[in-house]
Amino acid sequence: MQPWEHLDEAKIPESGETLRLKRRGKEYSIMLGANELMNSRLFGSEEALATLTLEKLAGREGPRVLIGGLGMGFTLRAALAAVDEAAKITVAELVPAVVAWARGPMAELH
Repeated sequence: MQPWEHLDEAKIPESGETLRLKRRGKEYSIMLGANELMNSRLFGSEEALATLTLEKLAGREGPRVLIGGLGMGFTLRAALAAVDEAAKITVAELVPAVVAWARGPMAELH
């Protein structure tokens, strides 16, 4: 089995805690201390967060959606797939490095 590679870390504003981004092959993990917050192999709950919510808004033209935290982008991807082009989606992310990770090393996930 391939070992985990530490790619980056980022401080969470006003908390003193640190997020860590790790990769093993094509699998990514975002860690907080010893706790895995997200993993690129297990993302069904992130997709369900968007799809189950947006099912309730079906038929509304141009819904406005707020996503709290980008994470690995799975909720955003599912939300974009579930709405029309008139929709407005805003992502509020506290840690700028998470956005950089999504555009950089984790871009291959999407």
